[in-house]
Amino acid sequence: MTEQIKKTPYQTFTDSDYRFYQEKLKHAKAEEVIEWAYELFNDDLVYACSFGAEGIVLVDMIAKIKKDARIVFLDTHVHFKETYELIEDVKQKYPDLNIDMVQPDLTLEEQKEKHGDKLWQRQPDLCCDIRKNRPLRKALQGNTAWLSGLRREQSPTRANTEFVNQDNKFELIKVCPLIHWSWDDVWEYIKENELPYNPLHDQGYPSIGCEPCTFAVKKGDDLRAGRWSGIEKTECGLHMKPKSSKE
Repeated sequence: MTEQIKKTPYQTFTDSDYRFYQEKLKHAKAEEVIEWAYELFNDDLVYACSFGAEGIVLVDMIAKIKKDARIVFLDTHVHFKETYELIEDVKQKYPDLNIDMVQPDLTLEEQKEKHGDKLWQRQPDLCCDIRKNRPLRKALQGNTAWLSGLRREQSPTRANTEFVNQDNKFELIKVCPLIHWSWDDVWEYIKENELPYNPLHDQGYPSIGCEPCTFAVKKGDDLRAGRWSGIEKTECGLHMKPKSSKE
């Protein structure tokens, strides 16, 4: 997959373009999808990483293909200390990567003054919007595409994810190299390549987000059962279609 393809921005990607690239890549390995994406979009491709298990896999693959790639992390200021410690380890392991710690417009104190204390308990969607969705939108401005570690088996809302997706929410092309990977595949890659990972994974946290909204799960439970446990919420909104979308 070394052919040079003329870069096409989101606005000119037609439905047939998406179908063409989905067909072209349908038998590709994750590394080949990443290589294709950087050949096509180069510096206009950004990886938004949460530094979960899938994220560590993609960081390693990306570093082998484009060692100075830009990676954004949405620093909500309420992540686990283990997550921040892992990011420092990753910076040491891949010193050429451009890891951008993206900040929300409101500090936690400013958010408290404006919306009240512990907004994540009372209005979790608003909290996610302030501390994740809006910052990512700003961080992605001026780019054409972004990478994500979504896997089809993670949840019903992700079951139809393709390698190349039209993202109307952020008006970008979303590339998801790990859609066919299982949870076991992720951990096999981590172990084989001796990659650093968040120790909370060994303590019953398969999916790790902000500390107030992330809980350990019982063996056999859905991998995302610990996210926003006890309320009717399964996504922070980054991977959800906008309400105005006609898709």
